[in-house]
Amino acid sequence: MSSRTRLTNAYKNAQVIPFNNDSKFVFFSDCHRGDNSFADDFANNRNIYFHALKHYFQKGFTYCELGDGDELWENRSFEPIFEAHKNIFLLMKQYHQEGRLHMIYGNHDMVYRNPAYVKKYLYSYFEPKEERKETLLQDLIYHEAIILKHRETEQEIFLTHGHQADFMNYHGWRINRFLVRVLWKPLQVWGIADPTSPARNHKELIKVEKRIKRWILQNNLIITVVGHTHRPRFPEPGDIPFFNDGSCVHPRSITGIEIEDGKMSLIKWQIATKDDGTLQIVRILLEGPQKLVDYKRA
Repeated sequence: MSSRTRLTNAYKNAQVIPFNNDSKFVFFSDCHRGDNSFADDFANNRNIYFHALKHYFQKGFTYCELGDGDELWENRSFEPIFEAHKNIFLLMKQYHQEGRLHMIYGNHDMVYRNPAYVKKYLYSYFEPKEERKETLLQDLIYHEAIILKHRETEQEIFLTHGHQADFMNYHGWRINRFLVRVLWKPLQVWGIADPTSPARNHKELIKVEKRIKRWILQNNLIITVVGHTHRPRFPEPGDIPFFNDGSCVHPRSITGIEIEDGKMSLIKWQIATKDDGTLQIVRILLEGPQKLVDYKRA
């Protein structure tokens, strides 16, 4: 099966969510939430991420996570991840209760395509203070892809993780997971990177991006937003509408994409120092805002 076929199948089977210019969305991906050990790449940015997610919740945004949210290659189950980042999952529960949470699985959390796994680990958790089970992300469904479809213009935005353009991280993900668990995770402490990741393999990154762009050209230049490579991308109108929200494991910062007032923006959240020496978390606009209709094919 070719990358084109994999992307096409994801598009055909995607959940469709209607929206309009009053809708507000934020996309993050590649959080790689771990167990807060030396191998947890997310741990350094967890306070930045939590603050950003709180900001978007208070502002009425819908949160779409575009895959690799949880690091389930290095970690054998969800439980240690939940314990390490419980405050984040309880905030996600609030999004979910208000119908403002949409989740996509990637190669590092491919197990979430199994509804039984999601039900077992994510629907509830044990609260030791109360000595009973509490609901968490009850009835949550993970999707391979989501299509946002504008109610008036019928313009579509295709959201997926992007590993469909990466054979070994789609069909061979179990092999890569095994290699990460037994080989690359222990070597991380020495600063040796995992070569199976396109984010750390520039040649593979370029190949993945080219395959997705080729698919976009063959499919009416639909706006496509992915993660996977960790490289933020925000094209100008008239270019191939291939977007990437980056990741939440950049050094000391996270990147994402916002949709608000019918416009799209690439943003970064990071820690900055005030004049008095105190620290604060700030949002920085990297690209945009750009009207979605500017990407609409004539």
